Amino acid sequence: MIKTSYVSKTIAELKPSGIRRFFDLAANLEGVVSLGVGEPDFVTSWAVREAAINSLEEGYTSYTANAGLFELRSEISRYMEKQFHVSYRPDDQIIVTVGASQALDIALRTILNPGEEVIVVEPCFVAYAPLVTMAGEYRSRSKHPRKKTLS
Repeated sequence: MIKTSYVSKTIAELKPSGIRRFFDLAANLEGVVSLGVGEPDFVTSWAVREAAINSLEEGYTSYTANAGLFELRSEISRYMEKQFHVSYRPDDQIIVTVGASQALDIALRTILNPGEEVIVVEPCFVAYAPLVTMAGEYRSRSKHPRKKTLS
């Protein structure tokens, strides 16, 4: 639990992620490869770093539209059509987020209504239950939908 008077009661009552504690522990052990936070264990390729540097040098340093750059959304639309034969309009059916957690947060806050039930089946990605809690909705948990015994 967070111990501060500067955050809402909802946030203060969120339990810390067990995987985050494991990651912090593994970070202090020599020779341990931690897969805790889903981060790759290699340096970002030069092509990607160079493209980022070029973007900065070309002046792409300001905020974008909330949904992301239209050119990127258009390219995503073309890719989805070409790869999966599905069609999405870049102007109102595609948004770009900084990652999956932001996308899930936006989706939950967009589709949930007060009083609706959300079932979070565990084990699951550590952010699911807190995202539902922060969306302000009722949460029902099922820790082990099918209990199996190993012999």
